[in-house]
Amino acid sequence: MNREEGVTLVQGGDITEKTDRPAKSIGDYLSSHLREYGLLFALIAIMAFFQIVTDGTLLRAVNVTNLLLQNSYIVIMALGMLVVIVSGNIDLSVGSVMGFIGALAAVLIVNYDQSVYVTIAVCLVMGAIIGAAQGYWIAYWKIPSFIVTLAGMLVFRGLSLWLLEGQSVGPFPKEFQIIANGFVPDIFPAGVGAALAGLFDVRRLNVLALGFGIVGAASLVWIGLRQRARNRSYGIVDEPRSFFIARNAIVAAAIIFITYKLSTFRGLPNVLLTMGVLTVIYAFLTQNTVIGRRVYALGGNAKAAKLSGIKTERLTFLAFVNMGILAAAAGLVFAARLNTATPKAGFALDLDVIAAVFIGGASMAGGVGTIIGAVVGAFLMGVLNNGMSIMGIGIDYQQMIKGLVLLAAVIFDVYNKNKQG
Repeated sequence: MNREEGVTLVQGGDITEKTDRPAKSIGDYLSSHLREYGLLFALIAIMAFFQIVTDGTLLRAVNVTNLLLQNSYIVIMALGMLVVIVSGNIDLSVGSVMGFIGALAAVLIVNYDQSVYVTIAVCLVMGAIIGAAQGYWIAYWKIPSFIVTLAGMLVFRGLSLWLLEGQSVGPFPKEFQIIANGFVPDIFPAGVGAALAGLFDVRRLNVLALGFGIVGAASLVWIGLRQRARNRSYGIVDEPRSFFIARNAIVAAAIIFITYKLSTFRGLPNVLLTMGVLTVIYAFLTQNTVIGRRVYALGGNAKAAKLSGIKTERLTFLAFVNMGILAAAAGLVFAARLNTATPKAGFALDLDVIAAVFIGGASMAGGVGTIIGAVVGAFLMGVLNNGMSIMGIGIDYQQMIKGLVLLAAVIFDVYNKNKQG
């Protein structure tokens, strides 16, 4: 039988005891982690399906770039929504807040000729104020978040119409458009890119984008190896070695493949770096900090968290302030992407954000969910939208299919919990 060596530390002394622990088989490990890995397998399967039925259009360089640009604001808001839902709440107003912030940016820049940087600062502060206003009633007055944010959805939808006077406002200057439509310039000499392009038999190659993918994939593997070594040193039974190698190989290959595709088009989009940095920050905050553990404790059992000394009201308040700031950032990206602000901007996007988080493994009861799961869920929804659009499927069928996918994810989550219970 395949076995793993474990280490038991005896408190109050320096004695260590080595024990043999049976290593989990791949089947046993997958069954106990079916929710998180099932999502990754589903994303791979959906991408493979649309790649086949669209005759390779899905993973063409231009479409990969568009896929990232089109889903950037969903991913940004999903990071904040994950924190809100894990804390045991929900925010139905994010789409309307996003549209309102885009309208505010348009009025400041186009109508009042304000600086782009001043406008960005004002919009982010306004997002924080909006989040604080909603969070105050939810945290300190105990009004259900569903009611407060539903009211906020209607209020900010009306404010957008009032601010824009029912008309679209634009276009924006180039300095603002690069927030969503800009690309990181290649820092390597043109000769290096040309030589590598000939090697890969492509017309052009952005060396920085390709190098970014290789470094990112290597860093991910290194972090995984360090975590695995740390787990073994504490006697924690980790995933089977063969599964660990296969999983990291697939993820690393996917990262390199995507960045290679980007390198053959226009390189790294600015919003990709923004999404990447925010994802790393929020993943670290939720998994490796005290405030992150307290958010999970709050969502798992609010009364127990309060009795243990956690300031639950302040934590809930900060979760909504954070959501307001990220909704404002998404509003700036969305407006820059469209190069105009419209009264209907953000309509129904809050439902896409919430669906992405639930599909990514979050629980409606709170206390469960990961940042990476929310990001994967957002891109799964994005691939569905993009693939169905390429196939020419009507918006009516698209909405029905997305609804069924969301329902299937929730049913799967409930089934898993009942099975484990």
